[in-house]
Amino acid sequence: MKQGKDKSDTMWDTTKDYRLLLGQKTVNMFVGTARSGSFRGRWNKKMAIESAESMGSDFQTLNYSYLDPKDLANTPEIAKLEEKAELVIRYLGGEDWAHQFMNQTPKEDKEKAEEAIAKARFFIDTILGLKNRILFGSINDPIIAIDIKVGEIMSVSKHSKNDSLMICNVNIGKRAIQVVTNDLTVKDGNNVAIAFLPPETFSGLVSEGMFLGVGEGILKDVEGELGTMPKGFPLEALNESRNLIEGYLSK
Repeated sequence: MKQGKDKSDTMWDTTKDYRLLLGQKTVNMFVGTARSGSFRGRWNKKMAIESAESMGSDFQTLNYSYLDPKDLANTPEIAKLEEKAELVIRYLGGEDWAHQFMNQTPKEDKEKAEEAIAKARFFIDTILGLKNRILFGSINDPIIAIDIKVGEIMSVSKHSKNDSLMICNVNIGKRAIQVVTNDLTVKDGNNVAIAFLPPETFSGLVSEGMFLGVGEGILKDVEGELGTMPKGFPLEALNESRNLIEGYLSK
């Protein structure tokens, strides 16, 4: 008589899926940011926070579903998460919410507002991109929790408070982001690969991601269309981003 496979051998352990773990973490980050008072102007704070907090029950269901990623991606809960992220955008003020907040923020508070906006963007992008990342399949690697995209450096300047850092304005297709790097050789026109990580502030300026690199320098001639996953880069370039995600999730 043939012995059947243990069911546990074939199930995907959704309780340890890095994509779900990061999504939940970003919900908490957004709620804390929304409550901090960093956003100025007119917006529906109560409903934005409630919409984000209500994602908790959806993640709870997903965590204990033990579904194969392809089935997981098409669950009602994933659709609900996307709908709630769109509601958050609406309650923040619509598609132009970030510019509205910056326009209404006094000059002395702009650094704090930029960090808050970057955190809110990361939360929204993480939730709205969750389905696509899950469709990559059963991958047990922290790097699968984030987006890696091609960007083109549009301008570079030295950090005003730290000579060992450069501030890069990077075009990723639909919008531009700011990335702080310690590679002093970056220049306009470089095609780079960006790991979209939880925003960090370096000497007062926020960085919305990290350039992939190997050794001491970053990759500066990456192939692929703006805003899409880069092609043909060395896999070791992911190591630092992978470690940062693991560290973030363990906090």
